[in-house]
Amino acid sequence: MSDLPIHAVLPHLLSALRKGGNAVLVAPPGAGKTTAVAPALLAEPWCDGQILLLSPRRLAARAAAERIAELLGKPVGDLAGYATRMDSRQSAATRILVLTEGIFRNRIQDDPELSGVSALLFDEVHERSLDSDFGLALALDVQGGLRPDLRLVAMSATLDGARFSALMGDCPVVESEGRSHPLDLRHIGRRAELRIEDDMAAAIRRALAEEAEGDVLAFLPGVAEIERTAERLADLPGDIVVHRLHGSLEPREQRAAILRDREGRRKVILATTIAETSLTIDGVRIVVDSGLNRRARYDRAAGITRLVTEKASQAAATQRAGRAARQRPGVAYRLWEAAATQGLPPYDPPQILESDLSSLLLECGIWGVADPARLSWLDPPPAAALAEARGRLQALGALDADGSVNAHGRAVARLPLEPRIAHMLIAAKDMGLADQAARIAVLLGERGLGGISVDLEDRLRRWRQEKGARAAAGQKLARRWAVMVGGRDADALLPDHAAGRCLALAFPDRVAKRRSGDGADWISAGGRGFRLDPLSPLAREEWLAVGEVQGSASGARILSAAALDAGAVAELFADRITIERTVRFRAENGGVEALRQQRLGAIVLSSGGDDAPDPAMVAAALLSGVRQHGLDRLPWSKHALSLRRRAGFAQVEALSDAALLAELDDWLPPLLEGRRRLSDVDPQGLTAVLDLRLGWEGRKTLDRLAPEHFTTPMGTQAAIDYEAPGGPEVEIRVQALFGLKEHPCIGPDRLPLRLSLTSPARRPIQTTADLPGFWTGSWADVAKEMRGRYPRHPWPDNPADAAATLRTKRASSGAKS
Repeated sequence: MSDLPIHAVLPHLLSALRKGGNAVLVAPPGAGKTTAVAPALLAEPWCDGQILLLSPRRLAARAAAERIAELLGKPVGDLAGYATRMDSRQSAATRILVLTEGIFRNRIQDDPELSGVSALLFDEVHERSLDSDFGLALALDVQGGLRPDLRLVAMSATLDGARFSALMGDCPVVESEGRSHPLDLRHIGRRAELRIEDDMAAAIRRALAEEAEGDVLAFLPGVAEIERTAERLADLPGDIVVHRLHGSLEPREQRAAILRDREGRRKVILATTIAETSLTIDGVRIVVDSGLNRRARYDRAAGITRLVTEKASQAAATQRAGRAARQRPGVAYRLWEAAATQGLPPYDPPQILESDLSSLLLECGIWGVADPARLSWLDPPPAAALAEARGRLQALGALDADGSVNAHGRAVARLPLEPRIAHMLIAAKDMGLADQAARIAVLLGERGLGGISVDLEDRLRRWRQEKGARAAAGQKLARRWAVMVGGRDADALLPDHAAGRCLALAFPDRVAKRRSGDGADWISAGGRGFRLDPLSPLAREEWLAVGEVQGSASGARILSAAALDAGAVAELFADRITIERTVRFRAENGGVEALRQQRLGAIVLSSGGDDAPDPAMVAAALLSGVRQHGLDRLPWSKHALSLRRRAGFAQVEALSDAALLAELDDWLPPLLEGRRRLSDVDPQGLTAVLDLRLGWEGRKTLDRLAPEHFTTPMGTQAAIDYEAPGGPEVEIRVQALFGLKEHPCIGPDRLPLRLSLTSPARRPIQTTADLPGFWTGSWADVAKEMRGRYPRHPWPDNPADAAATLRTKRASSGAKS
């Protein structure tokens, strides 16, 4: 294998590592970096310990270890071995250990000095997985403080080596040009009206017909699309065999997809992104690319990780197409137009920018770094995501109030599991359910074990009956996890809804109660709405513990759940069930409605009237009613209403709506004590409030600018109507105004007071805002008419000079005599 492109640059890499601690190796897919670099380091004088090769996927880790062992002429587990979550083959003789990034994270936490390790090789760092970024950050921290002799190599398939070089101390960047086999790109587009699997099946058939030789590697977004495409290809000729390739398959099936067919048949390999990098699949010279990718994106607002199907990036499309030309000239069929390539995103976003950071934050705390920003990152973790993760860990009891990792948090971190799941195992152990919880943990991480039923109880039953290697490996893993928390390696008599109880411990915010008769709609304790297929047997349940969901925050689809009952909910969450008393204003009657609810988060367990509501809450509800519906809801007396109207005209701000509402909390609460309705407020108390707010000076100003009464020249008083349509108005007998030469004015702007003049019988004569003009104008005609109707009353020709009187002529003369 000395003809691999990587061998041309290995001397440069080895020289860089002899001179310093770090290097970046940029080599395109197929150059041989995954399998050639580690063996080349074994003979270096500084390399007397183990070489850890970090791989992003279990399948790639096994395949790389097997290939390296083959090149070294040793069995797997001897000089070269591997360690993944579900499988491990290594021994005391193992010098090259290929391990997944998650396994490495646990190892470095257990042994920060990395005793006996000489070099760390980070493969496919361009994929920017969260575990890879974190592992590199920890390795740099170790190198800077404990192990300056440790060699670090970041290996990338794309030309982003400069950024990694800067992160790793401006270390050398070694580039391999790779092997340049001709690659024919054929953009065949797709029909938007068809499902992707229909177009993919058609494209695969076309590729098989147009290309006489070579296996086909087809990229689809997920397992469901792979299965549906396989169904559409079921009638291919017998000399063509269809393989699936994704992470949930048995290792035996994965190997069959990677290796050449023993019977010499052409292969069609339907794969997810698992086949984009790391693996060289013998015989492939044709790629069919759907152009789609399915990514896990964490929705912080919803508190869930959603699988999103989106367009693949330009980098991913390049990687996929390159699979066809790794070993010889190839062809790539793309289900989009050539011009659309530039519209694809350049790269997939780093996981650290869109992932749940709970594990990262906890691991940093265990590492001794409370603030992850202190570590070296290519892209630092977002502050908002860290804050959200900190809140979740505190809710699980893994962090103290000050953010430090407590004993429970350390116990959670010791388990090779996501914090929610680790917390479930630990809490379930105290309930005697460690074995059940461990099995559920495996099911949540291994899609397809026990089938694809939403009901985890059903999957658990089916899993126990499965006989395959993957099922056995899962059982072994579950037993190991149960033992890690002190569980028993045996089935015990389980309580009702044991699976639901365990799942609820992991996802207390996803405990859900049915809210529709058909079981399609559910409300969770965390406040999110979930959707369930009404044909599912779980739709008949009243309570569910929900594990996995997919979709929008307001109506995420339940992917896995287990039944609960009200008793189990009350038992599990006794400390979280609250009594909530609410009092709200009822606009229709001006009173309040008091309710008493028992709640688990957003779920109402029971509800009824509250016969003894908190007086402060009643007062607050009545206050809210006044704010929302206005001061008119209060029972103002006639005097108080008049006072406020006068104040409004006089522009005395103290009694305005704005001023009263702004200071509502100061003057109204004392009047609400013991009241359940606004109509029960004492009107005299309201008037007293107005008087108090006016004060002596305010009262003087009000009486001057907006008097309550108008005083006539003869000393009588008439009430001023401040609500009259044309402005303040007073109704008065015209005779009471004799002798008045100037029109009366009121208000800050001295506006004429409208005078509604009446006859001695209180019948309207005329309304005027200009009394002198009336005297000199139409009075003569009015007086003439009045003399005819009321001959006993005086009607002078010049009323401005006459004496005001309400008496008759006889009465007036008698008074004079």
